[in-house]
Order: sequence, then structure tokens, then C-alpha cells
Amino acid sequence: MNPRERRAARHQPPKTEAEAGSRPRRRKAPITVEQVIDTSLGVIATEGYEALTMRRLAGALDTGPASLYAHVVNKADLDELLIGRLCAELVLPEPDPAAWREQIRGVCTQIREQYLKYPGISRAALAMAPTDLETVRVSEGMLAILLAGGVAPQAAAWAIDALLLYVAAYCLEVSIARQRSAQDDAVWVRDRDELLRRFAALPAETFPHTTRHAAELTAGEGHDRFDFTLALMIDGLAHR
Repeated sequence: MNPRERRAARHQPPKTEAEAGSRPRRRKAPITVEQVIDTSLGVIATEGYEALTMRRLAGALDTGPASLYAHVVNKADLDELLIGRLCAELVLPEPDPAAWREQIRGVCTQIREQYLKYPGISRAALAMAPTDLETVRVSEGMLAILLAGGVAPQAAAWAIDALLLYVAAYCLEVSIARQRSAQDDAVWVRDRDELLRRFAALPAETFPHTTRHAAELTAGEGHDRFDFTLALMIDGLAHR
């Protein structure tokens, strides 16, 4: 089975034991897809997503880059496997029409927490078609929640895309900010007191709203802005 056939097979439901047993077993390969995923996540957790290349991964697995292509088609295929692994960790609730807002917010929060464990990994989710079974499971679950809440199918479909895009972008920005802060003295640029001083130094006649509302522009702790934006998007769906 070539790499593309392997990828296609991963998008199919698992075979039953009877079906699997009808084929002769092959000798266990020295490297498995699970090892590739585990090692990739390890590299990302310690070095960030940008450090993950096929060459870097091969080195971590103590093999040559060419041998990886027996398990993954290319970097995009690897990205799909990584996001699929993170999606497998998500717990999807049974859709409740009375609690659909809290449920969809909870799923998005779970995704955020998974992404933030691995700096920059949400970049892999951008422009990705949901074909991995675990990513489809999540989109299916989100769709079920929104439909149970009375959201029209087309609005629900686009809302899922918008929510996932926002979560990925938010996590990517957080990861970039953390990386910059760890590498140099750029942390002061994002310090609230420093931002307030810089806004206060602006000419008020040119920037009247920025100087007047500097406190509001720099407000927020932790994931306050994330929670605000999710609520804004979800409440917008409720009022359609």
C-alpha cells in the first residue's frame, strides 16, 4: 500500500476483526504512525510548531526523512494527523436545545486548551479540509449542537467554520506572543502599563478616541477577550 492509499484508508471507518483477520499479517514496522504523531507533538511542545520539519522529525525518530514517507504522504498529511489526534481528546456533549450556547462554547474552549499545549500547532488547522475521522467527529458534534439550538443548517455550517477559524487564530497569536516574550525583551511591548503610557503620549487632537479609551483598549486578563468574542459570535447566531 503506497502512502496515498494509507492516507485514504485512515479516512475510512475501522475494519471489523473478521475483515482484518482475513488478510495475512505483516511484520511489525520499526516506526508506526502513532510514533510519528507522538514524536511530532513532543517536538512541538518543546520547540514550537515551526521547528517541526520532516528532517527534524526524522532526526527525533533516529531515521532518515525518506523512511517517514512510508507512513505519511507529506507535511500536510502529518498536520492532518496531528490535528486529528488533538480532536480525539475532545469530549462532545449530547446536544441539548436548552444549553446549546454553553455546549458550543465548551467545545471551543476544549479546542483552545488543546492548541495551547503545543505552541503554534493551530497553524496546521488553518485551510484544512476536515477529512480525518476525528476532525469530522468534532465538526459533526458541533453541527448537532447548533442544529439542536434551532440554528438554520447553512448558518450552522458557516458558524462552525468561523468559530474554528477564530479559535485557531487566537491560539496562534497567543503562541507567537509567548514565543517572542521567551526569546527577547519584547514582553514590555505587550505590558498593559507600557501600552497605556504609549497611548497617553499620543496627541489627543489626532487620536481623541484612542487616548480617551486607552483603558478599554488595553483591558482584559487571561482569556477575557476570547470569551467575549465567542459570546459575541454565538449570541449573534441566536438572534438570526
